[in-house]
Amino acid sequence: MTIDRRGVLRAAAAGILGIPAASRATAHRKTTVFVAGDSTAATYATADVPRAGWGQALPAFLRREIAVVNAALSGASSKSFVDLGRLDLILAAIRPGDTLLVSFGHNDEKSEDPARYTEPWSTFQDHLRLYLDGARAAGAHPILVTPVERRRFTAAGVPYLSHGEYPDAMRALAEETRTPLIDLTALSFALWGELGPEATKGYFLWLDAGVSPNYPTGVADNTHFQAHGAIEVARLVVSAGCAIPGRDVRALRDPAIPDTVLSWPATRPAES
Repeated sequence: MTIDRRGVLRAAAAGILGIPAASRATAHRKTTVFVAGDSTAATYATADVPRAGWGQALPAFLRREIAVVNAALSGASSKSFVDLGRLDLILAAIRPGDTLLVSFGHNDEKSEDPARYTEPWSTFQDHLRLYLDGARAAGAHPILVTPVERRRFTAAGVPYLSHGEYPDAMRALAEETRTPLIDLTALSFALWGELGPEATKGYFLWLDAGVSPNYPTGVADNTHFQAHGAIEVARLVVSAGCAIPGRDVRALRDPAIPDTVLSWPATRPAES
């Protein structure tokens, strides 16, 4: 009996990445948007509500014929995502015509951690090329997404950038490799500046004590989002991502997408 080793690998990858069984078969498979990223994009579980990532909110702005596989992993950098085998799982599951959104930077900046650190103009770009080359070899379409900005304001209420040279390095790589780019750094920075220090708390994971049973003592997180923020960052991504398939123009024009469009699984799918 001949074993289809590639088929076995694809099936295993699909299971680990949380692709529904009905969508795994080659025939009649939906066009799929894959997300490779970090905690700002990841899908969170019921124990984390209302924390959510922008990858978790992407389906709100895509038509139903498009599937989303959010493989973003909390704590990942462009390097550690590869080293942990997460990119291999995506490349085993991705098909011609699919799209791969690639967004890193937050954890690549951690120079004290050799497992995650990359240098913006060398190893960061080198690792990103693995995603671009892998997707293209599979007949899929990569899109680079610069890292979403953190909630950073001066005492005078003026926002300031926090990602150093990583966004510029990604922009340069996109131009060099002719890869579509969503400049989420610039888009989110503009939005946070427009909203200001107080209003942005309703987007980031800022909760008073007693508001959520999952955060009984409250939380003040300037990096991660609650549901509303994840939805609005996903809106930025899809609005700017003209190459993303199945964009739902009606949803993008709706200024009041409710938090209830999100669902939280029992466990974090990328970590289960």
